[in-house]
Amino acid sequence: MGAQIKLTTSDGHELAAYRADPTGNPRGGVLVIQEIFGVNEHIRNVCDGFAKDGYVAIAPAVFDRVERGVETGYDGEAMRRAISIVTQLKPGDVLRDLQAGINELLKVGKVGVVGYCYGGTMTWAAACRLEGVSAASSYYGGQIVKQIDAVPKAPVIMHFGEKDAMIPMTDIDKMRAAHPDSPIYTYPAGHGFNCEGRADYHAESAKLAKQRTLELFAKYVG
Repeated sequence: MGAQIKLTTSDGHELAAYRADPTGNPRGGVLVIQEIFGVNEHIRNVCDGFAKDGYVAIAPAVFDRVERGVETGYDGEAMRRAISIVTQLKPGDVLRDLQAGINELLKVGKVGVVGYCYGGTMTWAAACRLEGVSAASSYYGGQIVKQIDAVPKAPVIMHFGEKDAMIPMTDIDKMRAAHPDSPIYTYPAGHGFNCEGRADYHAESAKLAKQRTLELFAKYVG
């Protein structure tokens, strides 16, 4: 269903991306923002899933700014490598990469954004700072609280695990208080509950979060 494509950013950088297209006319586009593990099998599966739901889905390889072709697993060594790469990224560069993906998706219709972990935080940043975003669904974006004063330009929903050891509930409470118009859903799960390759995968929570995401996109994207 999917294929590798190239995107070019406003500063001339060329990066890879995974694109999945639906059968028939697309309902719109979905920008999928990776975890810290690259555009790996899980992220490609996420794109394929949104394509089955009727959307063109694109996942930009934002790690290409540091190292091309990064795709890791989830063990300790993979985590250390992923963290070493993500700490080298400049937020402004990543936003340019994401805007390039949005611009490509705007050719087929309105655009929703969804992201996981690191990508969940960048989903919030995209909704607040980028152009062409019609709705956004952020999964376990632990650093959103550091951008709590930002104001989204489009409707945003957020998903967090109640057993997430990396994101304290106090941070979620702060976000709820600061942004009462952005629904925050919690689930009886840990961090990374949407990823079938991780120990914290929780099928029921993943299904419900996806349902809520699709409802948001149906309303604001198409």
